[in-house]
Amino acid sequence: MSSYEESESKFWRKAKENPFVPVGMAGFVAIVGYRLMKMKSRGDTKMSVHLIHIRVAAQGFVVGAMTVGVLFSMYRDYFAKPIEQEQKATQPK
Repeated sequence: MSSYEESESKFWRKAKENPFVPVGMAGFVAIVGYRLMKMKSRGDTKMSVHLIHIRVAAQGFVVGAMTVGVLFSMYRDYFAKPIEQEQKATQPK
């Protein structure tokens, strides 16, 4: 197996563990692509200000996706698993 195949399978494994990473990456690419297409109609806004707005919007989306991912992981680890363990403990044998 080549290193490319190993890294690809590692990416898919990580994506299954934390599905918000690919969502954050896709959102980042979508926001940057959309704002770059809209660059022609930016009006009197300086190029540097427009690029800063692109960066802030893209980073905001990624940080939001990471936050939701962390909250999801915390829910899964601290609320969903204890409930499953409690149900297993109370089942008659």
